[in-house]
Amino acid sequence: MNLASQSGEAGAGQLLFANFNQDNTEVKRASRAAGLGRRAVVWSLAVGSKSGYKFFSLSSVDKLEQIYECTDTEDVCIVERLFSSSLVAIVSLKAPRKLKVCHFKKGTEICNYSYSNTILAVKLNRQRLIVCLEESLYIHNIRDMKVLHTIRETPPNPAGLCALSINNDNCYLAYPGSATIGEVQVFDTINLRAANMIPAHDSPLAALAFDASGTKLATASEKGTVIRVFSIPEGQKLFEFRRGVKRCVSICSLAFSMDGMFLSASSNTETVHIFKLETVKEKPPEEPTTWTGYFGKVLMASTSYLPSQVTEMFNQGRAFAPAPLPFCGHKNICSLATIQKIPRLLVGAADGYLYMYNLDPQEGGECALMKQHRLDGSLETTNEILDSASHDCPLVTQTYGAAAGKGTYVPSSPTRLAYTDDLGAVGGACLEDEASALRLDEDSEHPPMILRTD
Repeated sequence: MNLASQSGEAGAGQLLFANFNQDNTEVKRASRAAGLGRRAVVWSLAVGSKSGYKFFSLSSVDKLEQIYECTDTEDVCIVERLFSSSLVAIVSLKAPRKLKVCHFKKGTEICNYSYSNTILAVKLNRQRLIVCLEESLYIHNIRDMKVLHTIRETPPNPAGLCALSINNDNCYLAYPGSATIGEVQVFDTINLRAANMIPAHDSPLAALAFDASGTKLATASEKGTVIRVFSIPEGQKLFEFRRGVKRCVSICSLAFSMDGMFLSASSNTETVHIFKLETVKEKPPEEPTTWTGYFGKVLMASTSYLPSQVTEMFNQGRAFAPAPLPFCGHKNICSLATIQKIPRLLVGAADGYLYMYNLDPQEGGECALMKQHRLDGSLETTNEILDSASHDCPLVTQTYGAAAGKGTYVPSSPTRLAYTDDLGAVGGACLEDEASALRLDEDSEHPPMILRTD
């Protein structure tokens, strides 16, 4: 997400952007045993800054490993990596209307596109690449980068709010359907048609997130007190959680765990809330045997006579596990991952740090801050929050669940094409046949050619 302030200034450590890869992608690595391969679960973090962009591997809590750095493109305000592949989409503040798609390991530019307005967000999965402008959305086929469809005249969306499912079968795009109320438009990016409109909130939307299966969508409004989860594409409300009642906040990000059992919500406050998505089994009614039991029964029965807003509060879930942050007021992005076989909460913040927490999926309770790492490339020793004895003892040995799917940058010659109304997005000469399509299912995929738009 964009970590710059509203004035466009970078946060601490010159950070402009930070985002976690779409899922805990399994990457094939060579085994030391003769000729054998193994599958390793790898989380990564992409960071854009005034000086370029970097990728970090999150395979360990104790060490933040920088796996790539590019300093040829400055003021990188968007850097989106396709899972753990070498495909990366880049936007710079110096050319905010231009999208560059690169193969960063081979140092080549695959293609570039120019748009009619500032690019506010880019989303990728193995089928589609989405470019979000303030009043339009462009849907590209990620195999050849052709523009398949354009959603025009969307309600003003200055924050570039949108979400793309990572699931190949349920490949949905969600974006605001109104600038004044919390309507969500759900679009089928495979069949290129509208799927549903969900009246999610009374206030305008502030955050959206799909689960890994693409069958659940989490939403939050600008008010920030209630978070809802809907079924996709039906739009039925499945869960409703209350983040708080005392004050309205700005929700920064929402993120599901890979198994869809947990949902994290970060904001501009000093706490990240983690909710557990479980359906409470109804027990057969029992006659109360104590005065307090009788009082509770009367209280629940009386909710039918209360205003609907009050009744809803009785039925809203509360945070399963809060995580106190050592800061307040910074933009941030959260993610739920399994690292070293332990469920973790990850928070990347505009203060220039990555915070790592332990999550107890059985009992919940306050998450323990284990480590914080600097994201500016500093070599100083990271701060250890707890002693090593507590860190070495895992809370649980289970993982969240299976994943949903599996040099220096050399720029191409500058483009000279300008935006035209006929195309909407200009550039990116397309691959001619299916045989030359990009292979995105392996970490060693090789683009067949460098595409230029001279």
